[in-house]
Amino acid sequence: MYHATIGLIVMLLLRLLIAPLAAEAQESKVGRIYRVGFLAMVPPAASGPFLAVFRQALHEHGYVDGQNVTIEQRWTESSTAQLPDLAAELVGSKVDLILAWGTPTVAAAKQATKTIPIVMVGVGDPVGSGFVASLSHPGGNITGATNIARDLSAKLLESLKEAVPGASKVAVLRNVENPVSEVFLRETDTAARILGVELQVVGVRTPEDLDSAFAAMTREGAVAVIVLADPLFISQRGRIAQLALRHRLPSAFARRENADAGGLLAYGPSLSDQVRRAASFVDKIFRGAKPADLPVEQPLKLELVINLKTAKELGLTIPPTLLILADEVIQ
Repeated sequence: MYHATIGLIVMLLLRLLIAPLAAEAQESKVGRIYRVGFLAMVPPAASGPFLAVFRQALHEHGYVDGQNVTIEQRWTESSTAQLPDLAAELVGSKVDLILAWGTPTVAAAKQATKTIPIVMVGVGDPVGSGFVASLSHPGGNITGATNIARDLSAKLLESLKEAVPGASKVAVLRNVENPVSEVFLRETDTAARILGVELQVVGVRTPEDLDSAFAAMTREGAVAVIVLADPLFISQRGRIAQLALRHRLPSAFARRENADAGGLLAYGPSLSDQVRRAASFVDKIFRGAKPADLPVEQPLKLELVINLKTAKELGLTIPPTLLILADEVIQ
């Protein structure tokens, strides 16, 4: 009886000593505010919808903006010249993680830090760009989602050709500031040779170049246009759709967001889905995972989206065989 009483007293004393420490640890965890730096080549007006998706996804993981997480934005107006300085600003402000949208922004973030975790979205060739050692074993401080998908460029051109059977000359709009556009351009050129399509490559650097770019397309006899994936073309998606309509050019994109904005069709991964998945990477890293150990995700789904409203404005009749393949038809 005596020994049992002593044991009970010792147990109660231990609980009294441990309880404040546990409460303090819990309070510290609850009170922690994580700081995410967001680096992009588009202004907030264009990135806003995607950041809203990101915030909602973070909320589903238990993070509330302004309570236990904050997001600091840095952006340029499509130019890459300022990116190194902006990335350095985020590093200097001691953010816990950088969310980088697009190949040039990831390159700038990588140059700015080798220790702060970087989660990438909208990147075409992370291995070829030197961001990760491999998709399965990134090996550094960078991980996230990539646009890489087998035969994407070929299927995009095939879909456009089926929608516009007489498209023997197709313009390809690229952002020359984005080095990964070379990869997509080579893939598109290979597909064009197989399909017997002549390509007219038109490069831009800023939104101000878009008017002259579309004028050059029609002047050189292009009858349709493929717009390569790029943050600039997402931020200017409404304007590009209107320019394509004005010049009577059926347009094809690698992002469904462009079809939603009025482009004729899109085939590729959803940027919104990539941003949503980025929140999962952020949560894992904040819980202690290392980017080096988190495999880079390839698109889980490629969507074919056709805008019938735009087809009607262009006077096009989309073949039923193509409509059957569509994941979504915008009326």
